[in-house]
Amino acid sequence: MLAGLHGELTMAKKGWAAFPHADKAYDYAGDKLAKSWKVLHAGDQEPFPDEKHVAKLLKANPKLGKDAAASASALQEAWRAFHRGDFEAAFEQGKALKALGASVAIKAGGIHATYLVDAEKEKLARYETLAALADDAIAALPEEANSHYRRAFAIGRYSQCISITKALAQGLAGKVKESLDATLDLAPKHAEAQTALGLYHAEIVGKVGGMLAKLTYGASAATAEKHLKEATKLTADSPIAWIEYGNGLLLLHGDKQEDAAAEAYAKAAKLKPRDAMEALDVAWAKDQLA
Repeated sequence: MLAGLHGELTMAKKGWAAFPHADKAYDYAGDKLAKSWKVLHAGDQEPFPDEKHVAKLLKANPKLGKDAAASASALQEAWRAFHRGDFEAAFEQGKALKALGASVAIKAGGIHATYLVDAEKEKLARYETLAALADDAIAALPEEANSHYRRAFAIGRYSQCISITKALAQGLAGKVKESLDATLDLAPKHAEAQTALGLYHAEIVGKVGGMLAKLTYGASAATAEKHLKEATKLTADSPIAWIEYGNGLLLLHGDKQEDAAAEAYAKAAKLKPRDAMEALDVAWAKDQLA
């Protein structure tokens, strides 16, 4: 599916690197998950996986199972694992639910790879595996916004590992944009997709220049900043929205916007993490300011 690697839908036998910032505040046991869901998922607009929602998905694709109550319970457990930082368990539990659990599996595997995997070869294999899961999710549940967003996320992270030049040559950037457009058609307030689309434009402009970016790829600095700013408006208390806003400014303007980027990182660093992912985001932002 992605050039250069042939990923399997399995991970390495050895355990994944542990989440280093464990905190009891990230444990959403019992009804805490439902009560905090809108806040935890403001960025990705993931629907709460209660029995009613899962039943709707099973009706759309009966091949995914028959027991909505059991599937909903298992899916909630996978998300609890994700939020507390047990990313490997979240991945495995999500993958076991096939397309129903693809969103949590891909998010868990991707966030873990981004922050807690050092080897580039391992990162690439991980992202390719996640992209394959996303392809399956799109085929099974095409009306779910995150079926498309997780594909963009996985391919986008893969592309960043191989350089934007190679990604453009392999047509991966087009696949990312296609998936992000589909996401925003289904969920216009999807802040993470807004951020990702802003970075899509910023990375192309930063690499090939404004004129070529516009003529060849339809990318522009103005559109990049528009999407990045929209994400910070939709989720002003999300660390990743500010981090990627800062990253986008550096891609577009380099040292000229270094102070503005540092200001964005500082905003991220001051936010109180609500789960394991945000803890990793905040720690990254603090490192940039050290």
